[in-house]
Amino acid sequence: MANDDEDVLASVGHRLRTLRKRRGTTLAQLAETTGISVSTLSRLESGERKPNLELLLPLARAHQVSLDDLVGAPPVEDPRVRLKPYTKGGATIYPLTQYPGGLQAYKMVIPAARSTPDLRTHTGYEWLYVLSGRLRLVLADHDVVLKTGEAAEFDTRLPHWFGSTGEMPVEVLSLFGPQGEKMHVRARPRGGEN
Repeated sequence: MANDDEDVLASVGHRLRTLRKRRGTTLAQLAETTGISVSTLSRLESGERKPNLELLLPLARAHQVSLDDLVGAPPVEDPRVRLKPYTKGGATIYPLTQYPGGLQAYKMVIPAARSTPDLRTHTGYEWLYVLSGRLRLVLADHDVVLKTGEAAEFDTRLPHWFGSTGEMPVEVLSLFGPQGEKMHVRARPRGGEN
């Protein structure tokens, strides 16, 4: 990483000289605009002086470019996950992770019509968070309804099913660990103590 930083800083001088010449500005004119001495500007352009933020900010303003452009920062890639949703068991599932194996994240939209339990078992561990609506979770001998903002986690080797209460669709965030990885939510103890 340090070598990458050195390479970026070393290329700034060339960029500064190119920008100044492209604008047809002399070192003296740039010194007057920025308040940086001609000798410092010359040493920056030749690479004899390392640039710092105090020097780069007024230079970026004078050349009307961003600091990223001035130092040649790589463009930031689009961070959005663009995986295609699919339908399974009547629910629309939006995968939120792009890699196979390990923990997987999904947003699920479960229609009101999916309200009849059909218990299943499989290897893994699941964590559910209700984004909107009411989620019915049947887990072994338990039959519970989770409201918006509530979460549940369970071992999927237990017979389980989750769906709508039948009143309206429900949106759920699901984290699933196929190898049995557990998700942990830290919460303040009841009574508000820290």
